[in-house]
Amino acid sequence: MSASGASAIVGPHKRLAGAESREKFCCELFDALWDRYRQRVAYVQKYEEVVASAGATFFNDHIAFRTIGCERPAVGIHSLSRIFEALGYVAAGSYVFADKHLAATHFQHSNPQFPKIFISELRLWELPRPAREILQRVLESHREPISDETLATLHELDHTDVGHGDSDAWERLMEVVVSHFNDLPWDVPSHDDVVAMNKISQYGAWVLVHGYNVNHFTSLINSHGVESLDDIEKTIAALEQAGVPMKKEIEGERGSKLRQSATEAVTIPVDMLQDGKRAKLPWTYAYFELAQRDVVVDPESGKKVRFEGFLGPQATNLFEMTRVK
Repeated sequence: MSASGASAIVGPHKRLAGAESREKFCCELFDALWDRYRQRVAYVQKYEEVVASAGATFFNDHIAFRTIGCERPAVGIHSLSRIFEALGYVAAGSYVFADKHLAATHFQHSNPQFPKIFISELRLWELPRPAREILQRVLESHREPISDETLATLHELDHTDVGHGDSDAWERLMEVVVSHFNDLPWDVPSHDDVVAMNKISQYGAWVLVHGYNVNHFTSLINSHGVESLDDIEKTIAALEQAGVPMKKEIEGERGSKLRQSATEAVTIPVDMLQDGKRAKLPWTYAYFELAQRDVVVDPESGKKVRFEGFLGPQATNLFEMTRVK
């Protein structure tokens, strides 16, 4: 992927793919999403510079997405998860954040180097009526879901012409899937609706303006491979020295199985309707997350393994990083 600057930065995912077409497609998709994300979140490029100067390695721990859980139209976590499931991912953990009316599922791939996928949803039916009315009004214009034919094509990539030499069909398929994430899936919301929603759920307001765009990518601290960046404190200090504003607290105590932090969220111009006219207005977008994973004892095998799940209280606090200040 080309960088938004003088030098080209190769996306971090293509090197992970094996020989199978589904893995290659998956990694190319991740790099396409990464390229758009890193151009919007300048702190990511600072992180890349810090990693490069230290001779460290970046592996992406997980990618997070946000959705609205609703029955009419029937959307939510599955709006995105079916794409990843068609590409070989399986559900590996579920989480509920009752105080925020959120639920989430994380998905893992059989290739252990592939990033985990964390998809959350705002449970519309748990919200007060004014919020439900706003979301239902916007969701009336939700586009058609990704087709069963597209999902079948993704699932069968290892055994079809699309995955074995039909480059035009491959590019068309990639365009369809990437646009499913990058394009707003409903009509542009009004500024009044977004502000009203933000008072009830900042998460809901975020999804109204950003749709299914990536919420964040995540550095796996364990992958750095150099002493100068071998824990989350050192990495935070290096980023702060490079001028990156960071979350004030680290989620997770020293020695715990998962420790997380993040940069502050950037603000970008987004489309909203103001006085009936389309306008570019500022709203918080995304942050870049850091995750340090330590070993736990597998209760079934008794062996020490790296913890690969998520912890509800930590995720709850990280959801707040996109709150409009």
